[in-house]
Amino acid sequence: MNFVVELSPTAEADLERLFDFLLDQADTTEDLDRAQAAIDAVRATVQHRLAITPFSFRKAAQDPAQRELIIPFGGTGYVALYEIVSTSKVVVLAVRHQREEDYH
Repeated sequence: MNFVVELSPTAEADLERLFDFLLDQADTTEDLDRAQAAIDAVRATVQHRLAITPFSFRKAAQDPAQRELIIPFGGTGYVALYEIVSTSKVVVLAVRHQREEDYH
């Protein structure tokens, strides 16, 4: 059985923030392409991995329904905080870069 995976408005805003940051750091057209590739990788990984095995990833809080998915990209990566809200649905609550302090 596959889970339906949704991104919360906060998670969507996080992806926009991360993309804008990468664009601000871009020096070349390759950097611009890499910024888009990073966001595409986050979206694809979240959709694929959480639809199949949302219970496999590390717990993020006292609540076992909240977990974190590590998404490697290049030398670093991203972390998606998500919640398993029912037997068929997962909601991504927030996304951050691995080097950021915490979720907003």
